[in-house]
Amino acid sequence: MKRIIAASLLAIAAAAVPAGARQLTIADVTMLSRIGAPAMSQDGRWLVWAQRETDLAADRGRYDLWRLDLSRGGAVPTRLVADPQMDENDPQIVGSTVYYSADDAIWSVPVTGGTPWRLTDFKGGFNGFKVAPTGDRVVVWADRRPGAPSLEPAMEKKAADAGSGRTYDRLFVRHWDTWADGNRSQLFVLPLTGAGAKGNGVAITGALVGDTPSKPFGGGEEVSWSADGRTVYFALREAGRIEPLSTNLDIFAAPADGSAAPVNLTDANDATDTQPSVSPDGRKLAYVAMRRPGYEADRYVLTIRDLATGKAVSLTERWDRSVGSINWAPDSRSLYVTAEDTQEVPLWRVDAQSGEVTRLTQQGHVSAVAIGAKGPVVAMDSLTAPGDFYRVAANAGNAAPQRLTNVNAAKLAGIDMPTVERFSFTGANNDTVWGYAVRPVGAPAKLPIAFMVHGGPQGSSNNSWSYRWNPAVFAGAGYGLVAVDFHGSTGYGQAFTDAIRNNWGGWPLEDLQKGLSAATAKFSWLDADNACALGASYGGYMMNWIEGKWPDRFKCIVQHDGVFDARAMAYETEELWFDEWEHGGKAYFEDPEAFEKWNPVNLVAKWKTPQLVITGEKDFRIPYTQGLAAFTALQRRDIPSRLLAFPNENHWVLKPKNSRQWYGEVIGWMDRWTEGGSAR
Repeated sequence: MKRIIAASLLAIAAAAVPAGARQLTIADVTMLSRIGAPAMSQDGRWLVWAQRETDLAADRGRYDLWRLDLSRGGAVPTRLVADPQMDENDPQIVGSTVYYSADDAIWSVPVTGGTPWRLTDFKGGFNGFKVAPTGDRVVVWADRRPGAPSLEPAMEKKAADAGSGRTYDRLFVRHWDTWADGNRSQLFVLPLTGAGAKGNGVAITGALVGDTPSKPFGGGEEVSWSADGRTVYFALREAGRIEPLSTNLDIFAAPADGSAAPVNLTDANDATDTQPSVSPDGRKLAYVAMRRPGYEADRYVLTIRDLATGKAVSLTERWDRSVGSINWAPDSRSLYVTAEDTQEVPLWRVDAQSGEVTRLTQQGHVSAVAIGAKGPVVAMDSLTAPGDFYRVAANAGNAAPQRLTNVNAAKLAGIDMPTVERFSFTGANNDTVWGYAVRPVGAPAKLPIAFMVHGGPQGSSNNSWSYRWNPAVFAGAGYGLVAVDFHGSTGYGQAFTDAIRNNWGGWPLEDLQKGLSAATAKFSWLDADNACALGASYGGYMMNWIEGKWPDRFKCIVQHDGVFDARAMAYETEELWFDEWEHGGKAYFEDPEAFEKWNPVNLVAKWKTPQLVITGEKDFRIPYTQGLAAFTALQRRDIPSRLLAFPNENHWVLKPKNSRQWYGEVIGWMDRWTEGGSAR
């Protein structure tokens, strides 16, 4: 198998480091520059993006706009807008103008450079925007009271003797990391003239009650303009008593002047329809559609709707991959999409008539795509490095992408990189299962093992860069990292992904057991008897499951935001559709056996492995009470254990200082229980 080169992110033992080599520390990693999704001018000359730099003193990232002249060979990026008092973000190019958000307003600046101009004056803040391709309107999404006629914030009076308690009559009560406050993300359109985009605009979502874009992760990919700027297409899940049980996002069309109520274009499908994208010629609407209601990880099928006739065609029905993003080619004859495939996330071209699929990139994770007259430019990262921009040949699947930027060249200079080697084995159900092993450069003959289990569970340990769970961090700390894409992982066909349903502790655990055995048999440099296991979310659940089902295998465990008690989880989590689908489709009180079959709490009497428990107090997906309960179980059984609780983090650890603390605690815990890590 081909080897992939990955960045080492923590210092390893001095004896393992060649003379003169430098290993990255987590302190280095938190200071790396991070590129955002690019925007490209229609003629293909200019590329513009927001770039994040870390303000460690403020414990946050801050953003400037950068640009690259693609018409000049060897051109280097330059700052376009960089006001130190503001974060410039979400750039869009229409004509020769760049539009962006900053300081709760929409701004513009010539793509060639100049003085930024504030376009809007409405109050109350907003979450995002899109300028019409005609340049005469802008749609804004903002949290307002349901049915708000405009962006003008509602005047609300609170009684002087009112208490601080919240009251609710239906779910959602809280979602992801936020308590519901009665507001909904809604769409408002403002005219864009030579004087700017003044006033409060007009609401176009009518009487619909729901969030558009959807929460917590929806964005501009769920909102699209018609080519003539007269219609807005958007995805929305109508709110109601069943909202936490529904994955039924639909695509609506609304006139941009608010003159008529939105029309539901996908009402016939009770599963998810999202990512509307209008073809440049204005004749077709592309979107992705799932088939099974209540399942958030069903396959996304690329669908094309003829806007004149209303006829919809499932373009990629025969392609057993799930489409992740959509971009039309300028001639409207094909589309560029991303889709996972065996630990890679390539760019593909799909013929808009036949549905024929052509792979355009090979290794790496394509995270964002911009299209211009000269073809696609992508943001791409891998286990080797954080993201940069690359030009991709539009009609050839074998040509290597042309690198356009190297934004972290100076910060990564002189750093030794670990190697990553893939392996496969026969796992559960006699299926082929894939994994990889990461080895630091200059490593000793035997390395302790960091056995990392991904979350989701419908996810993948793929060839991508991560600031939260970066495999090279552990290689840099002197560990041989092993990761396995167990049943339930994505990128191997929908049947493989579906196989984890009603099977959380079954086939996935069998894959992990066989995978670790296969890795230690194949790679002699892995010390099979000196291993720690670690994982978050579903991976954290698996850590708790391993405590009871595989209690003698590991010297230590790191469990982050994992399910400890399936019964409590069924009533505490906010997105009920997820937990109920995963256990057969019924609520706990309707089928308790389905939940209890794979419930870690039932096996606490067998627990014995030292465990580090990590949780975030703003995590409402797997509430922090699950982590507290696991820690209590460990303490009551006198098992060496440690609790790390972040009061200001959700299901993820995002703040720079917290990230440094997280890595210090995790690596320190592993060093304490293994032989050969960075502490020795």
